[in-house]
Amino acid sequence: MKAVALTHYLPISDPQSLFDTELPTPLPVNHDLLVRVEAVSVNPVDAKVRAPKDQVESAPRVLGWDAAGVVEATGPDATRFKPGDEVYYAGDITRPGSNSQYQLVDERIVGHKPHTLSFAEAAALPLTTITAWEALFERLNIDRHGANHGQSLLIIGGAGGVGSIAIQLARWAGLVVIATASRPETRAWVSGLGAHHVVDHRDHLPTQLSALNFATVHFIANFSNTDIYWSVMAELIRPQGRIAGIVENSGPLELGLLKSKSASFAWEFMFTRAMYRTPDMLAQGQLLDEAAALVDAKKLRTTLTETLSPINAANLRQAHARIESGHSIGKLVLAGWD
Repeated sequence: MKAVALTHYLPISDPQSLFDTELPTPLPVNHDLLVRVEAVSVNPVDAKVRAPKDQVESAPRVLGWDAAGVVEATGPDATRFKPGDEVYYAGDITRPGSNSQYQLVDERIVGHKPHTLSFAEAAALPLTTITAWEALFERLNIDRHGANHGQSLLIIGGAGGVGSIAIQLARWAGLVVIATASRPETRAWVSGLGAHHVVDHRDHLPTQLSALNFATVHFIANFSNTDIYWSVMAELIRPQGRIAGIVENSGPLELGLLKSKSASFAWEFMFTRAMYRTPDMLAQGQLLDEAAALVDAKKLRTTLTETLSPINAANLRQAHARIESGHSIGKLVLAGWD
């Protein structure tokens, strides 16, 4: 099978940072699905894993943690899917990724592709949807059926891939959404996704929220930088409020800032269930199915903004460079093989 891989961790400007190769097609075992990959998208985790470091792989390593495709074969313990089913998923960071024509993925973390989306449109969704869903509904304990209707949520990093999904999910759950964005195009993007208010993360957030009559907020979802915003999050969270983050901190967090408010902080890492084979792995496949139903009901839309074709090393290097620039909006997808 065709694949895009690496053996050395190099700057993305180096032609060998990602290269085209051919690898054996794997065989499914246990709960595996063998998926014929039709489209993939690129996330910050791809660039982070590929970033330069003194490490050499003895065999080509395939990255990629977002895909949509068709089930080709199933392992003996797989019961949720059959050959021919169209699926989408983010996969498992401890296994070979989606930048190959065929990929093995545990069926418990796979969802049925939304019927109304193309493979490219669907491939834009899994990683960011799982992250946003788990952050809001599991880490922050927001009730997706509306019990928190009217409560306030500050989303830091509103125009990124995860923030773009979180805005839509929070609106669906009935929250008042305040999202950060700075450039005119990103402010327009988050407003178009449904944010009630847009504030500039480069300016003093408490002053901007106060002008909107929010002295504090019920929830904060930080999809940007935990260190930079830690003290301001502690200031803005209301007593007994909840904060979730996805970007690891560079140094110790001063948890004492939350004590007087009895506020809580939780990490969200969407690979946890697959990495640790948790008993509730199936929850990820189920949430992708529920998200697909929301898409087909036009309550959630894809965040695809650009498609490159075909899936090859040159286009993936371009996509990684775009991610590393920090100026992308929505999701960049690669579709089809030569």
